[in-house]
Amino acid sequence: MHISNIISQYFGKFAKKEFPSFIQSFINNAYVKFLGLNMREFKAAKHYKSLNALFTRKLEVNREIDAHEEYIISPCDSLITEQGLIKDSKAFQIKGMKYEVEELITYYCKENFSKIKSGSFMNFYLSPKDYHRYHAPTDFRITKLIHVPGKLYPVNLKYLKKEFELFVQNERVILECIDKNEKLFYMVFVGALNVGEMVFEFEPQVETNKDASDIKVYNYEDIFISKGDCLGYFKMGSTVVMLWEENSIVLDNYLNQKVKFGQKIAQKVK
Repeated sequence: MHISNIISQYFGKFAKKEFPSFIQSFINNAYVKFLGLNMREFKAAKHYKSLNALFTRKLEVNREIDAHEEYIISPCDSLITEQGLIKDSKAFQIKGMKYEVEELITYYCKENFSKIKSGSFMNFYLSPKDYHRYHAPTDFRITKLIHVPGKLYPVNLKYLKKEFELFVQNERVILECIDKNEKLFYMVFVGALNVGEMVFEFEPQVETNKDASDIKVYNYEDIFISKGDCLGYFKMGSTVVMLWEENSIVLDNYLNQKVKFGQKIAQKVK
């Protein structure tokens, strides 16, 4: 097991532990103060029984989403670290650092490589201070989930700039999705240092950050997700990579900008 996975497992055990209320309240408030978290949409820090509960906090105030049928919304609160067109089956993890899209989504999606190889991509980096839940960017059905064990390198800007093919090396969960226009897209949830787990509410069998080496594939026929629905959460900050079929969407330009779950990031091509 890689050292980053071991560190993440120990941190995960600490984050899960429920300390006596006065100690937990101190830990939570110190974390909120240290990172400068904005808790206006959430319960006060003292109400969370563990750091994990604080990391994975639910919105207590309904977030407005752009309901226009042809608009795609951001699945999470994040920084857009890279976006653009996939060229020659390659996308960027950060400027100057390319990787093979086919390696990211694995050969279990080989029947769709031709649709994706000249499509579009967008990378969403969730820092430890961000809201950690991820949501549906549009109405769609899930056809496949692939869990790929791997390393847990940090996914911050420093590591994105120095670790070659970081997204391909790290543990990840891949969702294969079809929207209402029968267009294909992928959502790739990338694990990172100190990410105890990636949770998917529709598939409780997925267990990440474990001593596993085998890729697991789940196929579906009847899982339909509505725009804005919660898909799950990271138990710490991490990254979501979205890949779209060629000529299916036009991205808005948010490179190096913060986006919020619910705001428009792209428009479908009719």
